[in-house]
Amino acid sequence: MFRRPVLQVFRQFVRHESEVPGGLALERSMNRVQLLGRVGQDPVMRQVEGKNPVTIFSMATNEMWRSGESDAYQMGDVSQKTTWHRISVFRPGLRDLAYQYVKKGARIFVEGKVDYGEYMDKNNVRRQATTIIADNIIFLSDQIKEKA
Repeated sequence: MFRRPVLQVFRQFVRHESEVPGGLALERSMNRVQLLGRVGQDPVMRQVEGKNPVTIFSMATNEMWRSGESDAYQMGDVSQKTTWHRISVFRPGLRDLAYQYVKKGARIFVEGKVDYGEYMDKNNVRRQATTIIADNIIFLSDQIKEKA
């Protein structure tokens, strides 16, 4: 999976005033996220009245580090932080594949964009939600085998 050099990609999103007639500066921006982790729950497919269905599942990513002041590799305690992400898949083909093949415990790579929204919970309290809108999913391993 070779990508274009970072400088080429960066130039694609940066425009100089001199490149645009009349001095008007056009600007591109990017909302991109890549996650590598394990699925926390089997996906569910939901359909809101009058809208296209969406496949939703959770995904965990872990961050590990050594604490302590020593520079020696083996000194210090290992700490870990798990972050949970809500993944939503709207693209019709990918949505159906995710619903059928993504399983709890599977190791996957997700590419997409971050979306922030609000909703009303059961008690009419306004809540904020952060969602990853997936536009690519790569399956890296089979589902974790259950212990007998």
